[in-house]
Amino acid sequence: MSDMMRLSGLSSGMDTESIVSALVSAKKTKVDEAKQAQTKLEWTQDAWKDMNSKIYGLYSGKLSNMRFSTAYNKKSTVTSNSALSVVSGEGAVTGAYTAKIKSMAKAGYLTGAEISAKDGGKITGDTKLTELGILEGSTIGIQFGGKTTQIAIDDTMTMNQFVSKLREAGVNANFDEGNQRLFVSAKETGEANDFLFAGGGENATDALNKLGLTASSGATRIKGSDAELELNGATFKSSTNAFTINGSTYTINAMTDEEISITTQNDTSGIYDMIKNFFDEYNETINAMSSAYNADSAKGYEPLTDEQMEVMTEKQIEDWETKIKDSLLRKDSTLSSVMTTMRNAMSQGVEIDGETYYLSDFGIGTASYFEAEDNEKYAYHIDGNADDSYSSGKTDKLKAAIASDPELVTKFFTKLSANLYDGLTEKMSSSDYSSMYKVYNDKKMKSDYDNYEKEIKELEKKLSAAEDRYYKKFSAMETALSKLNSSANAISGLFTTN
Repeated sequence: MSDMMRLSGLSSGMDTESIVSALVSAKKTKVDEAKQAQTKLEWTQDAWKDMNSKIYGLYSGKLSNMRFSTAYNKKSTVTSNSALSVVSGEGAVTGAYTAKIKSMAKAGYLTGAEISAKDGGKITGDTKLTELGILEGSTIGIQFGGKTTQIAIDDTMTMNQFVSKLREAGVNANFDEGNQRLFVSAKETGEANDFLFAGGGENATDALNKLGLTASSGATRIKGSDAELELNGATFKSSTNAFTINGSTYTINAMTDEEISITTQNDTSGIYDMIKNFFDEYNETINAMSSAYNADSAKGYEPLTDEQMEVMTEKQIEDWETKIKDSLLRKDSTLSSVMTTMRNAMSQGVEIDGETYYLSDFGIGTASYFEAEDNEKYAYHIDGNADDSYSSGKTDKLKAAIASDPELVTKFFTKLSANLYDGLTEKMSSSDYSSMYKVYNDKKMKSDYDNYEKEIKELEKKLSAAEDRYYKKFSAMETALSKLNSSANAISGLFTTN
């Protein structure tokens, strides 16, 4: 709006502001309508972003994974002794085999001997190393990670500073003031991760003795070592207590001399849970789409203007806007098209070895029209699913199929998933109106939003110009009336007598 000064009718007594407001009301309405349309478009963009996020989440996650047969290669393994645990990988072979734990991985550890100052006093972290009788200029070498770090001792170095130097060299180190001992250990287990005090200057041995870090001074040393596991007669080594062998992970939890039996079998529960979890997310997505498509009409409701909001409570505004937002995708043709693609992919048959199978052959189907809850008519139920009140009492065909013919189950669901995935891929392909991985015309909406921005600015300029034009006319009228009143008052004064 213009910044020009606008004065009401001082001479005429007219409510200039109300008159101008009435004169430009048509232009003001156009501005409001454009703003309302832009706001509604923005809300629609947000509604589609949220819906697209659900669809893309299903598409790129569980659905994408189920297209590959490797996702169904689930195995479970049990051991006869908890000293060894096994997590089966895709390459695990079903059957029974044996293992022996030869050794556990250890970290190199050095417990220093008790030490004291030259005067026999207690050492603290602030005690200088020269007070232990260590000669200034001594150098101690520590080997770790294939390199040797030299620690030079000067007359200012304290015990805390020495410990910091050890840590910088790559080991754990601490001085225990209560026990007057240094403790040094490798950060990781395994022979290759061990450390060693070696090298240094001519006074290195003397310095290490006075720090209690040598065998002659009474230090206790545990060397870092690898773990060894014998599996079906073959020996494997690891710097940690975990081994990755043929895709499976073996973890040594404790030492035992007992021979351990290991049994690996197909994990029917794992396959079932994967399929069930997919349908849980599919149902959540298709139900959200149905709810949006079948939402109640908000005919007659438009985003509120600033003037309308001023006379409403926050609750009234919230309810009004929610009514509109809930209806934004109602009967949306794009949403309907995506839903149709999903429903067709799920309902069509899959041919395997010359025979056609459907989801119903595995005890999976939608509820009947009259039994389905509102907006859940396209959701799928697995017979025997304990978490589904609709189908929990039915015979579980899916589990039976997984147990009896896992290969058939794998072939069916990989093909079904691929069909749905391909259908959604087509819907989410980029175009002049939409970006990649978007099922709606996000580019077109962004362009329309920007056009509204330009239109609103232009309409506001026209509104402001019209207001200025009318105010100028009224200002001229007020000036003329003021002059007329002044002249009248002057003439009247001539005829006034005392």
